[in-house]
Amino acid sequence: MSTTTTHNDLPLHTHKRSRRTTANRVFAVVHSCAILALLYRHALSLLHSTSLTSFLITLTFLISDSILAFMYSTAQSPRMTPIYRKEFPENLKRVVKESDFPALDMIICTADPFKEPPMNVVNTALSVMAYDYPTDKVSVYVSDDGGSALTLFAFMEAARFASHWLPFCRENSIVERCPEAYFETDHSRLPEADKIKIMYQGMKVMVNNVIERGKVGDEYITGERERLAFRKWTDGFTRQDHPTIIQVLLDNSEDRDIADNSMPNLIYVSREKSRTSHHNFKAGALNALLRVSATMTNAPIVLTLDCDMFSNDPQTPHRALCYFLDPKIQSELGYVQFPQRFHGIDKSDMYASENRHLFEINPQGMDGVLGPNYVGTGCFFSRRVFFGGPSKFLPPGNPQLSPNNVVDKPIQSPEVLELAHHVAACNYEKNSNWGSKIGVRYGSLVEDYFTGYRLQCEGWKSIFCNPDKPAFSGDSPINLIDVLNQTKRWAIGLLEVCFSRYSPITFGIKAMGLRMGLAYCYGFWAIWSIPITTYAFLPQLALLNGLTIFPKVSEPWFLLYVFVFIGAYFEDLLDFHSIGVTFQKWWSDQRMWLIKGLSSFLFGSIEFFFKSFGIATLGFNVTSKVLDEDQSKRYEQGSMEFGVPSPLFVPLTTAAIVNLAAFAWGHVEVFRGSNGLEGLLMQMFIAGFGIANCMPIYEGIIRSDKGKIPTKITLVSTFIAFALYAAAYVTLRN
Repeated sequence: MSTTTTHNDLPLHTHKRSRRTTANRVFAVVHSCAILALLYRHALSLLHSTSLTSFLITLTFLISDSILAFMYSTAQSPRMTPIYRKEFPENLKRVVKESDFPALDMIICTADPFKEPPMNVVNTALSVMAYDYPTDKVSVYVSDDGGSALTLFAFMEAARFASHWLPFCRENSIVERCPEAYFETDHSRLPEADKIKIMYQGMKVMVNNVIERGKVGDEYITGERERLAFRKWTDGFTRQDHPTIIQVLLDNSEDRDIADNSMPNLIYVSREKSRTSHHNFKAGALNALLRVSATMTNAPIVLTLDCDMFSNDPQTPHRALCYFLDPKIQSELGYVQFPQRFHGIDKSDMYASENRHLFEINPQGMDGVLGPNYVGTGCFFSRRVFFGGPSKFLPPGNPQLSPNNVVDKPIQSPEVLELAHHVAACNYEKNSNWGSKIGVRYGSLVEDYFTGYRLQCEGWKSIFCNPDKPAFSGDSPINLIDVLNQTKRWAIGLLEVCFSRYSPITFGIKAMGLRMGLAYCYGFWAIWSIPITTYAFLPQLALLNGLTIFPKVSEPWFLLYVFVFIGAYFEDLLDFHSIGVTFQKWWSDQRMWLIKGLSSFLFGSIEFFFKSFGIATLGFNVTSKVLDEDQSKRYEQGSMEFGVPSPLFVPLTTAAIVNLAAFAWGHVEVFRGSNGLEGLLMQMFIAGFGIANCMPIYEGIIRSDKGKIPTKITLVSTFIAFALYAAAYVTLRN
């Protein structure tokens, strides 16, 4: 089934349903019946338990498998009606005059110049400034939540370089409009490219020197305007306590490039911070930028980007407009989400950084209902979406912040700049609806998930735009600790939503319907830690004590276990195959899911539990984007990077030791004849499966480079493994 939207007989976009839809639905029913049968067996075994030990073991498996069943049901919702879309941006100018294109406000967020190198942020900004879009309709706002003079300096240099880079891209029809990405490719066919490259490398060296020194020296300040800007960094200026800084670096009404074309607006913003005011992390920064941009340009379309997610296609805005300018869906369309894609991923994607379920598979399925979730970057919003539902407009308080307000004053006029500073003040949101009913929503570390979810609960729809050429490309962590810490933060933030009054099980299903409510239940990610931890330890500890806890091979229930296991994995493999992902990357994704279950999800659940009872507090940690040369080499060689002693590694290493010992002891039991293979096969298979998934852990233990698992982590894990065996021996023998 294919649907086409046309204007004047010219299609702007089409969509078709996946051919796997019927098969997905049939398999979901069959597999669900098998899971229910398995739960029925657990319930019967629980009722007929003859000892406390068997009762506790059965109860543990019943709880674990019930959680698996719940999470499986939530994963089926997106599989019911996945759709594939196609846009025709080449037809856009035939339908709408370029002069009638809506203006774009593009917001790029950064927070720490040492973890998020300013040159990465500069490349992201330059790539979107160079869009094939009328420059008088483009404004780029850089949100520096770290309030760093180093970042401002980098963008002052970027503004100068942009006057050469933008006309170079336009005149030569360059596709790679991120300078760093372009100069990594062969550009020898263009003689002027060498001159541009020298300019870029000079800027890069200068910026990196300033970052290394940690301050902007007087020798780098060339004009009085710059000198006045840097004077705002006084002795009492800190990243947690400082006034608002707004610096207009390019003004399209005044600044022109070397080809005498107008330049897009480029504005640096660091909102006011105070130690006595809660700043709501990235969500607060986004809301401040929404207000500042409203006072200065108030474009009807807003693009949000992470600092390391550069544009990979200059036609991307046109693809978004194929939907925003369609009158049939315009009134209810809140945002157009592009998937996150990453460059520099190793061939096996050993850290599963591509997150295909989160960024592609699930959004395609949700797109068949009300639309995909917001994933924090690469998303074009209608500004109107932040002010109530489609049929219920919520005024922002100040009419000059309304999405319908027309800014009729220059962006550098005293009135505009005064208002912009005012709305970026740390106390501006006090006693207002910002963060609760309008703007980006507060209340979770994952403001993207929570905001997209709340917007769709209000009645807005969204579109998943997934062109063949990725619209955006970003950096991904290249060491395990950054991956796990990032996932732990996501897990905590998701639990904050799922155990709030806005839980998708209650509030979401009521507001959006059963399927969308269940689709958003992936927010219960962290509870995967319960079944994963159970199956990582309990069957193995029972095996070490010679106890059979699963059906024998000759029993019918054994086949049920086999079907449930193989069915779930095969279904997931087909999902990855349908989007062109290799078996090797799929296996990495499965392995990392188990690794996260024993680390990020487990510790995230514990932290959330403690926080809920006021026992612990959380901070927002920025994932480092700095690439260490030794780490990069090990990443290219396919070696997982451990290197730091972290509690997150302890359950992983303990599980690796326990599974290896259980698998070896299982063979001893079979050869001794004390327990037949028929009774121990399933436990030995689970232990062997654990070993297969723990291979990077074993490598990390025996390696000798700096990326190995620290020795004290191995010693602690070994001690815990022995303690678990001793506890199991006492419990199971009794």
